Amino acid sequence: MLIILFSSLVFAGAAQAQPALAFGPQLGLFKAQDADEGEYMFGGLARLKLSKSLAVQGAINYRQENYNDGQLNLKVWPVSASGLFYVLPFAYGTIGMSWNNTTQEFMVEGSDEAGEKMTSQEVGWHFGGGLELPFGEKAKITADVKYLFINYEFDELPWSKTLNNDGLVISGGLLFFL
Repeated sequence: MLIILFSSLVFAGAAQAQPALAFGPQLGLFKAQDADEGEYMFGGLARLKLSKSLAVQGAINYRQENYNDGQLNLKVWPVSASGLFYVLPFAYGTIGMSWNNTTQEFMVEGSDEAGEKMTSQEVGWHFGGGLELPFGEKAKITADVKYLFINYEFDELPWSKTLNNDGLVISGGLLFFL
């Protein structure tokens, strides 16, 4: 019974004519493979539905990553562009790229003092999938799971040559259609 109710809500919302452009907030969790732990991220996104089966999305977020027990701290502003391919009215696959403006802060080994700060830009790639469910007449809730490929260059830290920065992004958002 619950499956029938859920399906009817999803398909009823998908059948409604929605405007093509939407904006909204986004929250998520990112965990690079070699990071000390997963970190929360937040930002915003814009989605333009081009047809029933195709959309483009742009997003900007903020997150931090720590490596080697906090000896390396990254503050990252990823700006991403994605293509969305709807396989069902509420489910899509996504693929895209991101430009990651990154501030790297190196801690002085053996102390709590901050060392050198550097800023760099790195390109990353991602793929994944998601859901888009109706939330009232002019809004939708989104949920994405993406795998991010990124290769930071930390030439100043000899131990960082083997770090794997690829990771999983789980995010959710609320889109408001114009």
